[in-house]
Amino acid sequence: MEIRPILSALMRSKTGAVLVAVQVAISLAILANALYIVNQRQAVAARPTGVAAENDIFYVSIQNPERGSHERQLAEQRRQAALLRALPGVLSVAQTSQAVLSRSGNFSSVYLKPNQPTPSAEVATYYTPDSLVKTYGLQLVEGRDFRPDEVPDINEDTDDSSPKVVIVTRAAAQQIWPGATSFVGKTLYRGNGAGDPALQVVGIVERLQTQAGQVKPRGEYSVLLPARLTGGRNQLLYAVRAEPGQRNRLMQEAEQAIRKASTDRLLVQIDTLEQHREHRYRADQGLSWMLIAVSALLLLVTASGIVGIASLWVTQRKKQIGVRRALGARRRDILRYFVTENVMITSLGVAAGALLALGLNQLLVSQLEMARLPPVYLLGGAAVFWLLGVAAVYGPAWRAASISPAIATRST
Repeated sequence: MEIRPILSALMRSKTGAVLVAVQVAISLAILANALYIVNQRQAVAARPTGVAAENDIFYVSIQNPERGSHERQLAEQRRQAALLRALPGVLSVAQTSQAVLSRSGNFSSVYLKPNQPTPSAEVATYYTPDSLVKTYGLQLVEGRDFRPDEVPDINEDTDDSSPKVVIVTRAAAQQIWPGATSFVGKTLYRGNGAGDPALQVVGIVERLQTQAGQVKPRGEYSVLLPARLTGGRNQLLYAVRAEPGQRNRLMQEAEQAIRKASTDRLLVQIDTLEQHREHRYRADQGLSWMLIAVSALLLLVTASGIVGIASLWVTQRKKQIGVRRALGARRRDILRYFVTENVMITSLGVAAGALLALGLNQLLVSQLEMARLPPVYLLGGAAVFWLLGVAAVYGPAWRAASISPAIATRST
């Protein structure tokens, strides 16, 4: 292999080689981190919510400016839920205070004991008088669902009572009681004052994402509380599970049935869990596509730079190539020369790019709380640029190998 002649030629014309190596280094550093960010964003967007068959779930939101008395509101809630359950094709209905990934709702601080200075966790609180476990198809891994006698009717305007039991997600339980393996029967508090209510854990579900869908484990810090609430709000929200393939039809029929059965002026809105997921991760998807586009442009620019430099070197060395051909060099010798030269330059750029990528990742880790860049992204990026370098230089190298030996006899 002609390593020494190649190095000698590169030392005489360092500028082009340095430019290509720098271009490869910068592109590799950006590409490796960009693809890692894309992969992380896609993984976050694809996380399971804990809801089984998400494409069968839709929500019916009802706003009624004329709320009426506590008793009237209770009767209206039961009537609307019964109306939705009666629709052909509906499998389950559960009233809920907020929707998964809707980016709208409440969090609560929970404590292990009164007078605890800092909360053990911040959890999304899903109030429901029905079996949200059944409607969402949540996986109970310990304990049980709520019983009907555990669901109080609470007027938030006048009543400060609270449920006595709670269902917690596994992630929230592990955060609240680190190291524990069983959680049913444990007690937590929704405040750190002496009179704040205690909640006994009766069930643990595998997962249920919060309405905000935060990244990392806190995106699954959720609790379910049994209560039928009135006052304090004029919006009711029902989660509906439809039979497979019936959701779109039922969404129209549900709105028509609710409006037809009421003489009040209602504002009815229907949406789906899929829509909530799409809206929650729209920015992540946009960032992913932008980074993919930037990565593609970087590869294109790098390939163009390699082709341009290689073409320039072929033009400058045309007579030298002709002399070598006249002395017996074969086409594959010339082709191998330029490919080897490019691999050496690319390897220098890859080495520098790996260091630059690690430095850039360290900055992202410190500023944006990202994870460390796995080595596979550096190895994959290096392979991409080696292949790109060979592919980009092949055309100019082939033209160089096709130069006739007669070129050596021509004057410049």
